[in-house]
Amino acid sequence: MATSQVETVSTGADKAKLGAAALLVVGAIAAFYLLRAQGAVAQWGALIVGLVAAVGVFLTAEAGRQLIAFGRDAWREVGKVVWPTRKESIQITAYVFVFVVVMAIFLWLTDKTLEWVFYDLLLGWRG
Repeated sequence: MATSQVETVSTGADKAKLGAAALLVVGAIAAFYLLRAQGAVAQWGALIVGLVAAVGVFLTAEAGRQLIAFGRDAWREVGKVVWPTRKESIQITAYVFVFVVVMAIFLWLTDKTLEWVFYDLLLGWRG
């Protein structure tokens, strides 16, 4: 069964939007450090405004639209999930705890048996 993938060719405008978004991020970070003398409010305000502007420009590009479409599809798929009831969750958790205890006892018995075989029977170091 052959599947074909379709790739969207980036236009010059999309590349420019992505470049502008990157420059806005760099500018926001630079403004944060350059506005140190003006106080924390100016620093954080410039950083937040720059980052919000960068996200806004990014979301108008094709990559941003694809990201939004992916998010919508993912949210739609989460809505299709059949979540276990409270009773089922408690039962499964109890099964896991019982299994862990049984495995711990099994491994402890295996360890003690091997210890007895090697140290007591074969090597005679004890007793």
